[in-house]
Amino acid sequence: MPVRILIYDDNEALRQSMETLIREEEAFQLIAAMSNAETVETDVRELKPDVVLMDIDMPAVDGVAAVKRIRKVDGVLPVIMLTVFDDNENIFNAVCAGASGYILKRCATEELGAAIRNVISGGAPMTGVVARKVLQMVPAAKGTSAEERAELSQREVQILQLLARGFSYKMIAAEVGVSVDTVRFHIKNIYDKLHVHSATEAVSKGLRGKFISLLF
Repeated sequence: MPVRILIYDDNEALRQSMETLIREEEAFQLIAAMSNAETVETDVRELKPDVVLMDIDMPAVDGVAAVKRIRKVDGVLPVIMLTVFDDNENIFNAVCAGASGYILKRCATEELGAAIRNVISGGAPMTGVVARKVLQMVPAAKGTSAEERAELSQREVQILQLLARGFSYKMIAAEVGVSVDTVRFHIKNIYDKLHVHSATEAVSKGLRGKFISLLF
């Protein structure tokens, strides 16, 4: 089955460019391309996308607000932010809202297809310049307590470290010698124990708690 993709972008030229990129991939199916996110909750319920591509800078309902609305309807639906912005405030707000990845539009031609496949596999795709900022930008309020760290098993810490390196579920399974379903089980436990809803949030908490690192 093709990956069902829903786009939100108020810039018609850029939206059409995204549509073209998606239609060129046989494994992808564009189910809708919207100029605004005012009906995002209804869209998600009725269209049932597998991945949402979300522009940040839109009128009425901006991308960050739209992600928050999506999370009230679906806590796990992958949402990749597509934007021209790489400033800390926009990145931080998107991650805290529950975004699954963050791709700069200038890099979309090269990165979009891989990013969609990555996020479907459980990864957190980000343009390189963005990834470094995200991993260094965790707020104290989102830190990890000693109690939360103590709840993670050695295998869960190992898997979280691999998530930080950008491994997909399939890659993690091969690395640690378990099935993809087992990886999903461990990651669900990690999310529950750290009280997060995405790989990005989990990695951020791990870095703040200093039980994973950027040094491999």
